[in-house]
Amino acid sequence: MSVDSNRLDTLLKENRRFAPPEAFRAQANFNDPGIYERAAADPEAYWAEQAGNLSWFTPWDKVLEWNPPHAKWFVGGKLNAAYNAVDRHRQGPRKNKAAIIWEGEPGDSKVYTYDMLGREVDKAAHMLKSLGVKKGDRVTVYLPMIPELPITLLACAKIGAIHSVVFGGFAANSLRDRILDADSRILITADAGWRRGSLVPLKKNADEAVEGTSVDTIVVVPRVGEKAGVQLVEGRDHDWNALMAQQPATPFEAEPMDAEDILFLLYTSGTTGKPKGIVHTTGGYLVGANTSLRSVFDIKDEDVYFCTADIGWVTGHTYIVYGPLSAGATVVMYEGAPDFPDRDRFWDIVEKYGVTIFYTAPTSIRTFMKWGPQYVEKHNLSTLRLLGTVGEPINPEAWMWFHVHVGKEQCPIVDTWWQTETGCAMIAPLPGITETKPGSATRPVPGILVDVVDEQGNSVEPGNGGYLVIKKPWPSMLRTVWGDDERFRNTYFGKFEGIYLPGDGAHLDEDNYIWILGRIDDVINVSGHRIGTMEVESALVAHPSVAEAAVIGRSHDVKGQAITAFVTVKEGIEANDALVAELKQHVATAIGAMARPEEIIFTAELPKTRSAKIMRRLLRDIAEGRVLGDTTTLADPSVVEQLKTLYKD
Repeated sequence: MSVDSNRLDTLLKENRRFAPPEAFRAQANFNDPGIYERAAADPEAYWAEQAGNLSWFTPWDKVLEWNPPHAKWFVGGKLNAAYNAVDRHRQGPRKNKAAIIWEGEPGDSKVYTYDMLGREVDKAAHMLKSLGVKKGDRVTVYLPMIPELPITLLACAKIGAIHSVVFGGFAANSLRDRILDADSRILITADAGWRRGSLVPLKKNADEAVEGTSVDTIVVVPRVGEKAGVQLVEGRDHDWNALMAQQPATPFEAEPMDAEDILFLLYTSGTTGKPKGIVHTTGGYLVGANTSLRSVFDIKDEDVYFCTADIGWVTGHTYIVYGPLSAGATVVMYEGAPDFPDRDRFWDIVEKYGVTIFYTAPTSIRTFMKWGPQYVEKHNLSTLRLLGTVGEPINPEAWMWFHVHVGKEQCPIVDTWWQTETGCAMIAPLPGITETKPGSATRPVPGILVDVVDEQGNSVEPGNGGYLVIKKPWPSMLRTVWGDDERFRNTYFGKFEGIYLPGDGAHLDEDNYIWILGRIDDVINVSGHRIGTMEVESALVAHPSVAEAAVIGRSHDVKGQAITAFVTVKEGIEANDALVAELKQHVATAIGAMARPEEIIFTAELPKTRSAKIMRRLLRDIAEGRVLGDTTTLADPSVVEQLKTLYKD
């Protein structure tokens, strides 16, 4: 992969700098810049020190055993993730502290203290054991964002069962694929879920999905009730509430797990179409999750922390369940959409619960920009002290909007880069130390060795771009792909021996800050010029009329590929031919004539998953006139039909 640094320099010349406010720096958990050098000098000692923040039943004998591409961390150590996330807090001053503040989309809510949460986890563990679940069994979980979701995960962890969460937006076929691959015999689901006031038919999907699988037991949480119209199959299906009521009130003793015992599988899309079951183990994953809550998110006992992700994705695993709870934090968990019943739902939640740390996706921020700041300004957000972004690169203008309108220019922003495979944030500012630049994830967190390399694996000089790589193992790294170690080797370590390849391109600026350019395959080859989609998207969104943009390459007889841009304008802006011409010239001026879009399609919405990622794959299918791929994870499937009509017109 090669990146034209001249074009990138034009786009990424970001002169704005934001140092941590002095008051924030003074009280930050990590405020000594020397931590980077100490961690780099002896990463194993650094990670061993961080692991000391967890409770271990048996100490480890060896910090790291590295036989590329396989790593074992905290060899010989024994611990339990649920014990660390719940039980140890019940035994001290956090016993009656709020662990989870849950808000349902219809407006119902519930608060679980650590003691209350612990009692529910114990009952759920007893329940799973009564159904024959034992250490090493896989339990597939297909639930909406309700408290029973983290309770189920923690109950599995307490027993030593391996949980496999399937996002509630997936349809029956996707659920079946994951059940079959994990060879699960038990499924935990709900009668239905709520989304923008409508029902998501989870049990109906589950009934269809389990046909021809090894599932012989389904536990159904009655989230919606009679409206769902669900029938339980005798002998196979069980009502969650009825089973929980039968369980003893006695504590469930946490199973001592080897540090390398599997904690969970989480499936992520693969280029072959078959999902990859990413394997995370107990000790290393928990150390990574816990450490990043304290370092990147500066978590403190008095914080109220709100991550808007879904637990069906890794962000929810790490930054709603295991990270915050292992750190003894108070977590806000929301079931529904950000615009139900109105576009200020997130800000209403922030104000209602006095949220201090708010973590969301750049795509969501660009949507907020499109809606306008009036929805933010309706609410008192003065409790906020730290903001974060996750999921994809954030363009500078969205960063600044977030900084000005949500953070009121008082809150540091942690732009985090990481993946399902990495387990926790790998590149991110430490908010008490790092000077930030809008649009840059800045530098690797302590203990992580990241580089940007050329096609031969050589480090590039500042001012150049290439492949993002991670050169040394880290505790929360994936251990393999479930049932397919060869795929693990080839996908992640096949290009550069012993070096992890995330699949993202990056630019290293003159200050050695890293700018993530998106997936390596998100590069358009226009007449021999390789142009990153993120470059063009950032240039478009920098225009004052544009709220959001998604760029793809489509086949072109002369150029090989041509750039098609799908653009959403801000409210009150007229989308017309004059604006098309203006935007094309704007991109050409910002990047170069070769990056001028061939066509610009104005659309009210872009196809996004419920976790707010734009599905560019579907846009490519539309532009090329292909049969559309899987649309089951879309937040609003009707957007695709609207786009198909627009494109034909």
